[in-house]
Amino acid sequence: MVAKDYHIILASNSPRRKELLAGLDVEFDVRVIDGIDESYPDDLPTRDIAQYISQKKAAAYRQTMAPDELIITADTIVVLGTHVMGKPKDAAEAHNMLRELSGQTHQVITGVTLTTTDRQTSFSVTTDVTFKSLTDSEIDYYVSHYRPFDKAGAYGIQEWIGYIGVTALNGSYFNVMGLPVQRIYEALRTF
Repeated sequence: MVAKDYHIILASNSPRRKELLAGLDVEFDVRVIDGIDESYPDDLPTRDIAQYISQKKAAAYRQTMAPDELIITADTIVVLGTHVMGKPKDAAEAHNMLRELSGQTHQVITGVTLTTTDRQTSFSVTTDVTFKSLTDSEIDYYVSHYRPFDKAGAYGIQEWIGYIGVTALNGSYFNVMGLPVQRIYEALRTF
């Protein structure tokens, strides 16, 4: 139904991204290149960071692509005010991130790039997420039981912390999980 002329490759090890893309009923394979530099210029506007990194990831794959392949790269960041949160390095950093998000509304921005050998399109999707005021014991429980060290902002909305902590959401729920599948579907449909 979508991009039927291409062999779709998801460039991600994320189980959530695999699950979400599979939900579109498209056939795809996973290919991962380790060690891609995910840095960005200090003066880059916050709203552009995730898309910039997804394009940087796509560039790493472009030189090894076959002519019939379409590679999907993505990057997700959490933004509170002007503070950009990536993945926490350890439990202390995860706790600090969740403490900052507690009682606040933040943005989850996912940048996506679809690349073939002769074409590329990129976009980003932003979702506003509001947390209740979390107690230290709730944060400690979540960090120790769910170990959210592979998640931007130190949380997965589909996990316990999302169940008990998220009081409002404006935008795509799936974007907060890490892949704005509705926008990807539309992009694949018109690719």
